[in-house]
Amino acid sequence: MLSRKIVPVLFFISIVFAAAQSPVRWLTFEEAVEKSKTEKRLIFIDVYTDWCGWCKVMDKNTFSEPLIAKILNEKFYPVKFNAEQREDVMFQGNRFKFVPYGNGGSHELAAALLNNRLSYPTVVFLDENFGMIQPLPGYQKAPEFHKIIQYIGEGHFRKTKWADWQNVYKSPYGSGAAAGN
Repeated sequence: MLSRKIVPVLFFISIVFAAAQSPVRWLTFEEAVEKSKTEKRLIFIDVYTDWCGWCKVMDKNTFSEPLIAKILNEKFYPVKFNAEQREDVMFQGNRFKFVPYGNGGSHELAAALLNNRLSYPTVVFLDENFGMIQPLPGYQKAPEFHKIIQYIGEGHFRKTKWADWQNVYKSPYGSGAAAGN
């Protein structure tokens, strides 16, 4: 009986420790909102759950990659948002809450960010005024993800079509990197 209580606690501690070791300087959603009041930046949100295996793989293989972390830290306010967090979030005059259902539930902000398509992991890109650029569901390997975050983070999405960007993009991972990671 005691081991059933200890295992989840140890699991939670390992997640917190792993996040603390990440080269990405993660913020809460509220911290990103506050920082954007004094310095406008794009917002990057990793919407995850504690039980999502692919979310953990993305933490380990993608967000830990130095080139990915550099872009996220320099071009965005990077946010980690647990789609099942219980705490309310105030944003733009609205209170977003946890909505319980079944044995769990989800947060209204996660549902809003993901257009009610709750799939994990999903990363969300917002502009400097918190307008939606794009939600991107699914696990992303570092080489392909680098192309996406450079496209959005450097503002290419404002003037260049994605198909055109793919033709001019130069991967720092080399030609065989798309199959790696």
